[in-house]
Amino acid sequence: DGARILRALLQTHAALHLARYQPTARAAAAVFWVRFCPAETRTLWTAKLKGFSARNKLFPGDTAQQTYITALQKLIAGFVEQTQLFPRELANEAGEYLFHELVGGDSFVVSKEGDHLATAFHQHLVVKSGEDEFNESLAPLAAHPESQFDLIRDWVRGFLLGRNGAMQYLEEVTAILFCGDDLKRHVVPAATSETLAGMKGAHGLIRESTYQFDYLDFRRRLLPFEKEVVPRFNQFHELKQQLLERERKRLRLHEFKPRVLGSFVRNQLVDQLYLPLVGDNLAKQIGAAGALKRTDLMGMLLLISPPGYGKTTLLEYIAVRLGIIFIKINGPALGHAVTSLDPQEAPNAAAREEVQKLNLALEMGDNIMLCVDDIQHCSPEFLQKFISLCDGQRKIEGQWRGQSRTYDLRGRKVVVVMAGNPYTESGQKFKIPDMLANRADTYNLGDIVSGSADWFKASYLENAVTSNAVLAPLANKSQKDVRAFIRVAAGGSREQETFEGSYSQQEVEELLAVLKKLVKIRDVLLRVNQEYIYSAGQADEFRTEPPFRLQGSYRNMNRLTEKVVPIMNDAEVQALLLDHYQNEAQTLTTGAEANLLKLREMIAIQTPEEKARWEEIKRTFKRNQLTRGGDQNDPMGRVVTQLSVFQQGLEGIQNALEKQLTKTQAPIVIDVAPLGRSFDALRNTIEEKVAKAPGDGDPSQMRSLMHEMEMLHSTLATLKDLAAQQRDHLKSSQDLLQTRSEQGVVEIQLTQEMLTNERAFLEKFHEVLATAEQKPEAGK
Repeated sequence: DGARILRALLQTHAALHLARYQPTARAAAAVFWVRFCPAETRTLWTAKLKGFSARNKLFPGDTAQQTYITALQKLIAGFVEQTQLFPRELANEAGEYLFHELVGGDSFVVSKEGDHLATAFHQHLVVKSGEDEFNESLAPLAAHPESQFDLIRDWVRGFLLGRNGAMQYLEEVTAILFCGDDLKRHVVPAATSETLAGMKGAHGLIRESTYQFDYLDFRRRLLPFEKEVVPRFNQFHELKQQLLERERKRLRLHEFKPRVLGSFVRNQLVDQLYLPLVGDNLAKQIGAAGALKRTDLMGMLLLISPPGYGKTTLLEYIAVRLGIIFIKINGPALGHAVTSLDPQEAPNAAAREEVQKLNLALEMGDNIMLCVDDIQHCSPEFLQKFISLCDGQRKIEGQWRGQSRTYDLRGRKVVVVMAGNPYTESGQKFKIPDMLANRADTYNLGDIVSGSADWFKASYLENAVTSNAVLAPLANKSQKDVRAFIRVAAGGSREQETFEGSYSQQEVEELLAVLKKLVKIRDVLLRVNQEYIYSAGQADEFRTEPPFRLQGSYRNMNRLTEKVVPIMNDAEVQALLLDHYQNEAQTLTTGAEANLLKLREMIAIQTPEEKARWEEIKRTFKRNQLTRGGDQNDPMGRVVTQLSVFQQGLEGIQNALEKQLTKTQAPIVIDVAPLGRSFDALRNTIEEKVAKAPGDGDPSQMRSLMHEMEMLHSTLATLKDLAAQQRDHLKSSQDLLQTRSEQGVVEIQLTQEMLTNERAFLEKFHEVLATAEQKPEAGK
């Protein structure tokens, strides 16, 4: 329909020539020029515009002179202002028309309809015998042309009444009759209206698929639209853009556009494992396409892994492919202090911004991926706010511009994702509410999933391709070539592999040289990754060695890959690895030594001195585990420490006796008198502690002390058995000792009385502790 109307408009516009101007504007120009323009002014402008016309013939291309047009518009504006015969707003159009009319010649164009109506008016007067009466009414007004024009207009208006659509030619017909023979006119034969059939749209002006197109009426409505509505619309649009830009900056909408890192690689692990897993969850949350779409939309995606395994990058990639807004909520900025979705309750500006961003996502309500990142830094009370959003209700309470809102997101394209790293120090606070964890599909991106070990191993190398100058060209090749090179570098047969791209022999050798070194690095990083996850998953009270905190992630692999060159030997690769982890361990401060020694043990390069030092660290760590958390200013803590030292001494004696029993030569003297004195002092300390213990003492501390004493008793009993075995050994060696009597007889100075007294003391102490638990006052 638009094309039909535009075609008719353009064709009529071209056919009408100057008759395309409004009849009233042409009438105003003609009346001014013929009847009201002073002779001197008319002569002057005729000469000027005749000269301009001659110039156009020699130098075409500039058919309008705005200065002349403006001057004529001012003349007509003065005429309109003085006579009040025409509307003031027509002065500009009339002046422009007059300029083109005078440049083109000395005649004025008249529309076919206007000329026909003027002729019909005369004929009507003749038929009605009113021609003389008409002329007689005009004669007294000859000296007053304005009044004469008004009278003629009244007669013509009466004539045009009842003629459909003819009233728009009122001014033109009046001007023809008013100017008479003084107006040299040229009739334009083109019609100003046309009937357009076959219209498809529904509109008030379309009747039975037919639209009566009238050029003059169409342009009468179009010109005000161009002059008033369009400028106002442009101003509105500009103001809207300014407001949108201001709000866009205030809301930081540019942060919600997902941007995939240039190093992201769709490796086998992503294609074959991660994307299907994530896809299954998204189908549960927003529904699959077609007949597979579910009606019970619910759930949440939970991704966990050590840092550097691309959790956020994977999610941004999926958001790009789905074409949805990616809104990431920064968990560290929230912290454990944020427990509400009300921005006003946030403790600082950064947390407030994140909560506002979360509420903005809920206010959007559609086509969003809401990702709460690093949730190990978030409070469980905050996370439980998402429980109702992740079940079948898909509802959540929020705050928007100070007003509480209940957001119902059922049937909306909303994906809820959480990502976290439970393996860091803050992992001790990594607590997800049970009801939320029950609604989540949980995947660990940093661990080897059953059945995908080869993909996981290969992903280290596939992700690192873009980080090395030699391997970078492979990033633009087929993924099949990348995998083929990796298989050959890992020990596969080169003859069985075919490449889709073309590579020179030198390129192949350089690529394989780098990849073989990366395979060795990859194997070390995998071992480090496994040890890191294993160590991080242990509770501190069950550790037998210091925690291992070096990491073997994709990020570590990329950092090492960029430094590998084909000419490196194995020693240089090993040095590169050690230098890398030496730098990584600097952030561990006091734990750096233990972690580096553990790393060297894992890759079997410990020296004897390093091995001895590592064993010493583990022994000290075990001993410190017994007194972990004790306060040296607390008498009870000092008692526990003394027990630990005492037991260590007993264990040393036990080890010495065990070694002695395996020897054939005469045993050595073991003097346990100092040990007995130490035990007596310890017993006195305990008795003093029990005697002076406050009535509200902690029974748990007493139980812990009793446990330590029982362990001590067990060790002493073992020592007694070993001493007895030692006496038997001495008796069987009596003959040898007689021949060496000058060396003296070995005696074991371990008294049975001490062991008996120790047992009695423990029994009494146990009785006191039991009384203290039941009756604290009696236990004083």
